[in-house]
Amino acid sequence: MFAARNGGLSRKISEYVGRFAPSPTGPLHAGSLVAALSSWLDARAWELSHPGARSSWLVRMEDVDQPRCIPGADRIILQQLADCGLVSDEPPVWQSQRTDRYQAALERLLARGAAYPCACSRKDVAQALAATRAPRPRHGELIYPGTCRHGLKGKSARSWRFATPAAAVLWTDRRLGVQQQHVNAEVGDFVLKRADGCFAYQLAVVVDDADQGVTHVVRGADLADNTPRQLLLQRALKLPTPQYLHTPLVLGADGEKLSKQNGAKPLHTRDPLAALNAAAATLGLPPAVGSVGEALQAWVRAWADCWR
Repeated sequence: MFAARNGGLSRKISEYVGRFAPSPTGPLHAGSLVAALSSWLDARAWELSHPGARSSWLVRMEDVDQPRCIPGADRIILQQLADCGLVSDEPPVWQSQRTDRYQAALERLLARGAAYPCACSRKDVAQALAATRAPRPRHGELIYPGTCRHGLKGKSARSWRFATPAAAVLWTDRRLGVQQQHVNAEVGDFVLKRADGCFAYQLAVVVDDADQGVTHVVRGADLADNTPRQLLLQRALKLPTPQYLHTPLVLGADGEKLSKQNGAKPLHTRDPLAALNAAAATLGLPPAVGSVGEALQAWVRAWADCWR
């Protein structure tokens, strides 16, 4: 046990700290519940498999991208989680209240030469890539060609980017195994603070995980390719690295990850056990009967096998 010095989140840290971090751009849907349930189960199963130890499961509202957030969605999400028996062990945290922490981290990166200002718009990046005929990835951002890495040439800064090292990033996922990504070639120097003043997810999540003492991150497999960027930021900021587990996704009718963009319907929790059973099935867990509490405990026992 130790006390974290983390800019307003000081507390005693459990031996296992997990979290669920939804974006309040609308209510939870079926895919969101899979992420919430798996992260909650992992925390509780770890505690069951380590007698005398304790775990904490936290909820963080990733509302740093304010233009995309819907007023009141955070309250709906917290109620949906409560209906399913998934309640944060500590008061939830809102990223929109923590921008001073992200700014401080950005200034540390700038001081260390690990970040730099950028004058490029998305149109500028697209035109630069078109000139080189570089392929655009099917998903994700344009690969930044490093235009402003060595100076703005008299232009005004619009955003701030991370100076991505050339070496490949290797890491091991608890489900996916050994992973590798050349961030410099596959992503480029990614944005830390946008032209509209919003901090990017990559920086915010790294600062938040460190400040909250998160030791284990359990989230959907669609976020696995974000992990190398976060590892680079953790190293540059000299922050600890959690263990990562990326779970199977719920797919929409188009075969893509279920999301609001492809018609995901809001999660109805009038029958929370039915919703939980659907999420458990995606995770390969057996169906459960009885109360929500009984179902959760049955799944905790099943999940604990992965810790033995």
